[in-house]
Amino acid sequence: MMKVIVILFLTLISQGCGALASVTDAEIKSLSETLYKLDSNRATASELVIEPQTLISSSATGSANDLSSRPLFKQVSSTLLSKPTYKALLNLLDNYKRMTGEVEDVPSQEVQEQDTFLQQTMNTALGKELYNFLHSKGAYSSQSEFIQDLKMMWFGLYSRSDGKLDSSGFEHIFVGEVKSGKVSGFHNWLQFYQSEKQGLLNYYSHSYDGPWTTYPDVLGMQFNWNGYYKEVGSAFIGCSPEFDLAIYSLCYITRPGKRCYVSLGGQSLGIQTYTWDKSSYGDGKKYIGSGYPATP
Repeated sequence: MMKVIVILFLTLISQGCGALASVTDAEIKSLSETLYKLDSNRATASELVIEPQTLISSSATGSANDLSSRPLFKQVSSTLLSKPTYKALLNLLDNYKRMTGEVEDVPSQEVQEQDTFLQQTMNTALGKELYNFLHSKGAYSSQSEFIQDLKMMWFGLYSRSDGKLDSSGFEHIFVGEVKSGKVSGFHNWLQFYQSEKQGLLNYYSHSYDGPWTTYPDVLGMQFNWNGYYKEVGSAFIGCSPEFDLAIYSLCYITRPGKRCYVSLGGQSLGIQTYTWDKSSYGDGKKYIGSGYPATP
């Protein structure tokens, strides 16, 4: 009996930290390939045209020089941006104060926008596939439970500065923040495109271009975000919002705070996530601190 209690206790601890030890590396690679294939809302070559321009070595990423005279995004289809999950994500991007140390206000309209984004993304075939897999592993008993956990994991507020509720996993990864005079986070291509379009972002160069010849691709980018420099902002380019959310959630739930290896179109890619260890929600679950494609 004591042995059973210990096993149950360790299982609860594992699930409380967002980890699923029963998920193998091979299963993660297999599921990520399936998610990749199910990303029907990804951009096509006619819907998205980019100009990466200057490629620099990884050793030169700290030089902060503008080596590309044109924007990164040359063309983005309005049809693509009008898809439900894209619209839902775009509605969230202006909800945040980018400076750490400034308390984030979350009025009811913004809460509704969070709910809409999660419902829209998780109701896609891609989102359902992720839920079905995690449900089969005993992580969640219902889709509503899964979505509620995603809401806390991604949108729950915590403090990066002075004890103020100034940050969340979503803000850090999808929107970006400024901390100690530098850009922190900022790993979403739609936020990059919107900021560039608004004249708030100046693309400098890239230090990594993934092996994919169709979208989604991965770039490691250098840029200035309204006066603040980002040395390497790696992001998926051309994926749907549901793919971004699903691939990071998969890695965070199964390999929190570790390097998680996925397979996309036969190409291996590391996804690095970090847990936020200074506060928690529920029964000791950890908010997501950061996540991004790990470029060489």
